[in-house]
Amino acid sequence: MKKSIIALCISMLGSLRDLSPIILVILFFQFLVLQQPLPHLLDLVIGLILVVLGLTFFIFGLEMGLFPIGESLANAFARKGSAFWLLLFSFALGFGTTIAEPALIAVSNEASEIAADAGFILSSTEAMHSYADGLRYTVAFSVGLAIVIGVLRILMGWPIHWLIIGGYIMVVTMTMFAPREIIGIAYDSGGVTTSTITVPLVTALGVGLASSIKGRNPMIDGFGLIAFASLTPMIFVMAYGMLI
Repeated sequence: MKKSIIALCISMLGSLRDLSPIILVILFFQFLVLQQPLPHLLDLVIGLILVVLGLTFFIFGLEMGLFPIGESLANAFARKGSAFWLLLFSFALGFGTTIAEPALIAVSNEASEIAADAGFILSSTEAMHSYADGLRYTVAFSVGLAIVIGVLRILMGWPIHWLIIGGYIMVVTMTMFAPREIIGIAYDSGGVTTSTITVPLVTALGVGLASSIKGRNPMIDGFGLIAFASLTPMIFVMAYGMLI
């Protein structure tokens, strides 16, 4: 218990150190460039404290829970020796974590509102929910498939650069034919999927799997799953835009 408290305090100091450049930039421009006092100083201080605490508990939780469980599950599936269950788990992990991404939910809801305002879909609550859900499930499916491809790459020892090059050639090609209104959303979807929930678990899965397979290097083979998770949503969302 004592060690956990000490580790939490160290993590809190690290969070404050990481946030200090942002704080210094804000203070510099506020006092030296704009030459104005900080508005709502008490609210800003309270907000800063909450941000430090939130970042601290988030990082501490990753190190204590998500990273270990991701690596242990990867090790267990590798020992089980069943490629089917490993790939099924990989797809479910990618799909489930993406559906829960707060950033994706926000972008999907915003996209549905803009699409309704522009007249691309009906301006009804049902139509907007359907559009947003369709976008979320499309992105989640694409990320699940991306994690499966990434796990297959680790198992088979495929070079990552050829897969990435091929994927981006497909992205550029589809950009020429996709509706202009969906292209920006598709490109943003590649970024919002790799956020708070997805990245820690997927990274732990890749590193744990590469560490468990003989002949695989965790540094070389364990990373790269996030690249696939960023790439495939762009392809699938543009395809989604073409279909609807």
